[in-house]
Amino acid sequence: MFKLFIAIYQQEKVPVQGQVAERTISLTASWAYFALSIVINSMGNVLTLVTSSHVHPQFLGSAYWTAAENNLGIAVLGNNSMTLFWAFMVLGMLTSVLNAILMHKWDWRRIGGNFIFMLPFSIFIQWFSDIFNRIMPDATTLPMIILYVFINFLGVAFIGTAISIYQRVNLVLHPADDLFQIIRFRYCHGNATIAMWLSYIPPTIMAIIAAFMQGGIYNFGLGTLFALAFQGAITGWADRYIFPKLKHQALDIGN
Repeated sequence: MFKLFIAIYQQEKVPVQGQVAERTISLTASWAYFALSIVINSMGNVLTLVTSSHVHPQFLGSAYWTAAENNLGIAVLGNNSMTLFWAFMVLGMLTSVLNAILMHKWDWRRIGGNFIFMLPFSIFIQWFSDIFNRIMPDATTLPMIILYVFINFLGVAFIGTAISIYQRVNLVLHPADDLFQIIRFRYCHGNATIAMWLSYIPPTIMAIIAAFMQGGIYNFGLGTLFALAFQGAITGWADRYIFPKLKHQALDIGN
């Protein structure tokens, strides 16, 4: 496993607009930033899921990928204590396979990096879900509903901030973020907007399958729209103001 860590860290540098993005921080600092981002990201995802499910009728929703994976996980596995772990882990790694197909090559280092991301991420998702579901009751009053809306949006902000951190560190990526980058630079000539919408095809398919299997779809709503509208902007804001000295390391945008 340690050799895999080193291999990922020493990945080939790829020119970006005539420049080569070199690493300017140590391996220890890189993994420390990465670990922090994993915790923030998983906490943010769970906050959106828990607040969405604890407001009735459900109108909040969570981030797009989060909602789709959660719905399909419940449809296939039922709503049990390990559903979130297996849903995020298995669907994340299936996205890695899709990434390999789009890259026209089976890159074990890249897929290994996705696995390194998904394993702790899925564990933290399940852990935070167990905690927040215990301590956060259903919202039964207007002030509680307003508070849960704020917490839901805060969860989206956590996700955007975490993405900013681990993309700048660039050790390993969430398979969905990897998918976005592959589509953007291999198929959309760098157009981020088109690539973002194309990258939502897999979770849309997941949501449709879940809807047929369970007769409905959940965790899509106001929070989902907020994430679609502002998560990218929050990531850009975090690039400038959260750890502003942390620059994009060894940026790999494909051929």
